[in-house]
Amino acid sequence: MSETTHPAEVPETELPLSAVLADICEHREDTISVEELTQRFGGRAIGALLFVFGLACMLPLPPGATTIFGFPLVLLAPQLIIGASAPWLPDGVKHRTISTAHLKEGLPRAIRWLKKIEAVSKPRFTILFGAVGERLIGLVILALALVLILPIPGGNILPAMAVSALAFALIQRDGLIALIGYALAVTSASVLALAAHIIVRMFMHAWTVVTAA
Repeated sequence: MSETTHPAEVPETELPLSAVLADICEHREDTISVEELTQRFGGRAIGALLFVFGLACMLPLPPGATTIFGFPLVLLAPQLIIGASAPWLPDGVKHRTISTAHLKEGLPRAIRWLKKIEAVSKPRFTILFGAVGERLIGLVILALALVLILPIPGGNILPAMAVSALAFALIQRDGLIALIGYALAVTSASVLALAAHIIVRMFMHAWTVVTAA
């Protein structure tokens, strides 16, 4: 008689990312630590953590939250650049906890979208995930993470979307999603550059008016 494998017996590393996140949403404690998240994601922990923290930066959280969630991105992205196979985080970050109430507010909607994307996602354009490709993704995510830790009102959405798209593409080995992530990164850089240009012009105009008075 052949043995039947039940879903509960399937290792979490083989489950879709949406299933692992759904399980995290069912966490019974008030908080969940970054270390526990790392353990749940198994061998794809670097990409999954990048995705989760990128996603967290898009949630409607209190001011300053993107600085908190952006900091782990700054630590993880360089590890992708050097080709690390497992994430390293200092004890202070590993023991940091995330409110499960906040996760339950934002994750269910994201999981619904994620399931739809997983249904059509597949490995393609895998040349984008070679040794050079993964390092490029890490470099772009690092640049975006440095933006996310800055207190820029409303400036977190596009960079966070780009981080999440690139991290998800890395997990799925889906080059099409990676290209979308790169497009979001370029759009984010363009918007921020335009905003900075406008602010500088306004400052220079105000300075001219003040000095001329």
